[in-house]
Amino acid sequence: MSQLKPVGVVKNNRKIVEDDDWGEVVSTIELLEPYGEEALLNIESFSHVEVIYLFDRVKPERVETGARHPRNNPDWPLTGIFAQRGKNRPNQIGATICRLLKHEGRTITVQALDALDGTPVLDIKPVIKEFLPNEEISQPDWVKSLMQNYWKKEKKNAPRKKRSIFACKKS
Repeated sequence: MSQLKPVGVVKNNRKIVEDDDWGEVVSTIELLEPYGEEALLNIESFSHVEVIYLFDRVKPERVETGARHPRNNPDWPLTGIFAQRGKNRPNQIGATICRLLKHEGRTITVQALDALDGTPVLDIKPVIKEFLPNEEISQPDWVKSLMQNYWKKEKKNAPRKKRSIFACKKS
């Protein structure tokens, strides 16, 4: 099996793992050596990119291999780890589609990337409409409740929740 090596690193103001308010988060992703600026050539011709990254702060004992209640909320059904997008995944890989705001040299600036400052980036892909589903997407009703504030734009000067999802007990 091949080893994955980071191609870049996330830089932003989010230092603590929090469940919600990712909508206004602006991040830069700077490519690491040996990747030069030519690796991002023409990326700015796309409106969005998919960032694949490593949940590098998940403690091994928190990794789920079976089922759990999403966000450890007993009001939501026991759900297999591959039927949810939780961070405590076996291979600890995350993927998010974000708006591409700017490209400069070996750096891109994106909005609404739900990754912490210092997160290793494994890959960056342009979002191509023809790769997105061309039919209606269905999901369980509880997902809407779970995602209600996920992309919410944080109110200026509003206190932030200090709940860390890594501190939650496994169910």
